[in-house]
Amino acid sequence: MRESKKLKKFGSLLVASSLLAGVLAGCGAGEDSGSDSSSSGGDSTSSGGDTIKIGGNLELSGSVASYGSSIALGAELAIKEINDAGGIDGKKIEFIKVDNKSENAEATSAAIKLAEKDKVVAMLAPATSGNTVATVQIANQYKIPIVTGSGTAPNITVNDDGSVNEYAFRTCFIDPFQGTVAANFASAELGAKNVAIFADNASDYAKGLAAAFNETITKNGGKVVAEDAYVAKDADFRTQLTRIKAANPDFIFIPGYYEEVGLIVKQARELGITVPLMGADGWDSPTLVELAGPDALNNTFITNHYSSEDPEQKIQDFVTAFKKANGDKSPDAFNALGYDSIYYIADAIKRAGSTDGEAIKKALEETENLALVTGTFSVDKNHNPIKSASVLEFKDGKQVFNSKINP
Repeated sequence: MRESKKLKKFGSLLVASSLLAGVLAGCGAGEDSGSDSSSSGGDSTSSGGDTIKIGGNLELSGSVASYGSSIALGAELAIKEINDAGGIDGKKIEFIKVDNKSENAEATSAAIKLAEKDKVVAMLAPATSGNTVATVQIANQYKIPIVTGSGTAPNITVNDDGSVNEYAFRTCFIDPFQGTVAANFASAELGAKNVAIFADNASDYAKGLAAAFNETITKNGGKVVAEDAYVAKDADFRTQLTRIKAANPDFIFIPGYYEEVGLIVKQARELGITVPLMGADGWDSPTLVELAGPDALNNTFITNHYSSEDPEQKIQDFVTAFKKANGDKSPDAFNALGYDSIYYIADAIKRAGSTDGEAIKKALEETENLALVTGTFSVDKNHNPIKSASVLEFKDGKQVFNSKINP
């Protein structure tokens, strides 16, 4: 953990505009529309502009549109709050969204567009790890910081050789932490001894979670009695589930995304598999309940970044504000992470006193004890937040807060 630095408080970050005004005052912001396209938006003190452009490279259509759309809703609420409170040094945030269609190549194209044509000073990166990885090189090339709310793969911020991607950040915890939390919960709370793992073998996200879970459950004295795989877009999982059932596990870990997981859970219950099932934040979508059915999801659990039922005041203030803005819809974790990501970026711009990419990057790196909805966090040397995780349980199709696990 880096040496502590005293930062100005970002306030309660929620609905009180008087607090927001104090937080965001004093930042020289804006964007230099005349900047060379190979650099960031430029130092705001010389631009004379009246807006700060932040890009949103998000999955607004395609296979995981639920994630990107949810992040966008949370981000838009944060931007409205900041702008209503006077913006950053009187300059309003302009949010420029581009649909990456849930595809890696489209995510790369969207990042280039936001950098070259729109000249954003920072980007809200894609929701999934694969799509975010596809934009990291662009961020480094153009010196424009990117912040992903839910890209949990370690290689977003750190390469295989150990080098850190200078301009890549996140507000979520990483996959190994989720896998470790899930294994410890399975051992300590559910008494799991003989477990199975059923993961998407084409997904870095799923493979990372599976590896961390496997390592931790084994250290805890558990045994992996079955390990099977599927690939994205599969629709029939009965063959693999039948093999898993034959191994007689007392717990099954299923890291993956909601589109496949919903069908897996449904088919598992139809085959008479009644043991606890568990996944991670990739399960978090209303579509999961539609695919699996409320009854099938009973006795299932996920690790996640927050719970709308957590009684902490910051969380409940956010829930109230989000419901007011979105027709009484309760915010999910992706809503909260999109919201937090904008506040993280805005806090960095404020402390940097500039919209120069390198200055924002430095401020993002130096973040300590920033109180956000998904937890108070400091940023480690690998650009990852040190924060807690929540365990949620599905009961009749509803997510119920179970516990909070600290790092």
